[in-house]
Amino acid sequence: MRIDGSRPFVHPKKTHLIGMALGLFILSAVSSFTFLYMRPTAAYSSSIPDANTSATSTSPTLPNGALPALADPDYYAHIKQQLLELKTPFINANLSTMRLDVYTDGQLTLSVPILAKGKVGSWWETPVGIYRVEMKENDHFSSIGHVHQPWSLQFQGNFFIHGWPYFEDGALVSSSYSGGCIRLATEDAAKVFELAKVDMPVIVYDTAYQGDPFTYHLKPSAKISADEYLVADLDNGTVLAGKEASTTAPIASITKLITALVATEYINLDKKITILPDALVYTTVPRLHPGEHIKAYDLLFLLLQESSNEAAEALAADLDRDDFIDAMNRKAASIGLSDTDFNDPSGAKEDLSTPEDLFKLLRYIYTNRRFVFDITTGEMTDSAYGSPLFQNLNNFNTIKQSPVKLLGGKVGQTDEAGETYAGIFAIPIAGQERKIAIIVLGSRDVQSDVATLAKFVKRAYARNNADLGT
Repeated sequence: MRIDGSRPFVHPKKTHLIGMALGLFILSAVSSFTFLYMRPTAAYSSSIPDANTSATSTSPTLPNGALPALADPDYYAHIKQQLLELKTPFINANLSTMRLDVYTDGQLTLSVPILAKGKVGSWWETPVGIYRVEMKENDHFSSIGHVHQPWSLQFQGNFFIHGWPYFEDGALVSSSYSGGCIRLATEDAAKVFELAKVDMPVIVYDTAYQGDPFTYHLKPSAKISADEYLVADLDNGTVLAGKEASTTAPIASITKLITALVATEYINLDKKITILPDALVYTTVPRLHPGEHIKAYDLLFLLLQESSNEAAEALAADLDRDDFIDAMNRKAASIGLSDTDFNDPSGAKEDLSTPEDLFKLLRYIYTNRRFVFDITTGEMTDSAYGSPLFQNLNNFNTIKQSPVKLLGGKVGQTDEAGETYAGIFAIPIAGQERKIAIIVLGSRDVQSDVATLAKFVKRAYARNNADLGT
């Protein structure tokens, strides 16, 4: 920190060449388009009302990852056109029309039907976003589903494009079941496999969403103690208040949201994980003991409600800690978190991000992995994996003074980061329940800061409906 107490800009280390290559590809492909927060179908608005200054700022972000703009068919047409003009080979999977297309040399080379995808809203929902072909296997055996997946192209953790899966005895998997992969007819998968190359971009998107016309008239916001913060509408991206929203800062246990994503996408949640002595690091509420065997699913509740560093270390050790951290950084890159860097699965060390990146993370989780938020609120009492082992946990994510409902979020605190928070709240505005993201970093009193910002939105907008266009 500087002598005056302000935080200098620290750009995260770009240690992952794969993520850099993907980011550079996207930048070149869409260099003539700017995505601020608003969808292209709405008016661009880059002015951020600052609690402490009248200055405004702009911060364009790359349109890679699970951004709502990718659900806009008009916007996607622009991206697609750029890719075609560059004659860059890519795979395009439209989860709405259920078609998978392969483009080479600027031309449509192959178009095949998608026969199955993960159920929307489930633990196995297919993650949208911009990825790449990470691995090719003629016959991948799934350790989770215990089935063979012919002509497999891995694009994200446990998620593949592949042909019709079958069991060891040759019996085909039921057509009604999908673990979240993009399933093709086996003969079609073989054709896609032949055309695909490792590192080829894979765009997975859904055109079902047609945009959000809701508009705001911006109001001056209240003062809070945080060094960096952002308040924005989750659906249309309108920024309602902010300060230093593009500045990189330590995020503490907000990290555990990414830890949960990697765990659910790389580890079989039914698997019992052996608690090793190395996992018993300092944590607020110690609950684990060496030699115990705890399901990965149950560790998620400790991780996300009581912010257990022990649970984070136990999950990371199951993949190999360094590999897990590498997967965290690759996950961040794949969903467009371009100013985020992870060095620790719990956030106890200096994991870095910006309020803008954390906004994208919240939006991604709400759209693609909402069960993570259901755990953070304490509302999940049962699921496909059964009732959680640990009952009556403390939920540190609750904002006690907030006048609105928490839809999902994560609190954090370290000496370096101060107090931090990233969450989504439901606020009734102009006859609609709007999902408002509140991200606070470097706070002296995160409970007060988040509650103050939630009250600001409720007071400024919910009570002034006549000033709003709908």
